Amino acid sequence: MARPTPLEFDKKKILAENRRARFEYFIDDIYEAGIALTGTEVKSLRFGQGSIAESYAEVKNGEVWLINSNIPEFSHGNRYNHEPKRVRKLLLKEREIAKFHGAVERKGMTLVPLMIYFNSRGRAKVELALARGKNNADKRATAKDRDWQRDKARIMRENG
Repeated sequence: MARPTPLEFDKKKILAENRRARFEYFIDDIYEAGIALTGTEVKSLRFGQGSIAESYAEVKNGEVWLINSNIPEFSHGNRYNHEPKRVRKLLLKEREIAKFHGAVERKGMTLVPLMIYFNSRGRAKVELALARGKNNADKRATAKDRDWQRDKARIMRENG
């Protein structure tokens, strides 16, 4: 029997974060996926380099691919270096891939990477979200609510 996935994933070192994702999308479900990386990509990530600001994930031929993520070349990688913006395979279970495929095809949802991190075992992982896009009115409401929460906290701090 499969072990249930934890609600909070075990994040030891966060490498790259997509901070705009929570502003641009309504996040429905969050999954943890492994990434198929080469040696120089892992070394470059260990130095804290990498970006997923403009990236997204796509389901093709029963596999999930991370597109447009940037892991710069490793400085000492010489001829064995990798392509910085290459398409990277995400490692997921077949049931999760089928769920993603159905949600993207039928419901018009998007697969958005939220962050890349190393877990406690030293494996590079991606936190992948199944998300719906926000329109401008939703974004304004989100900003308004965030400002109100900040003001409310300030008022509570001042008045005790």
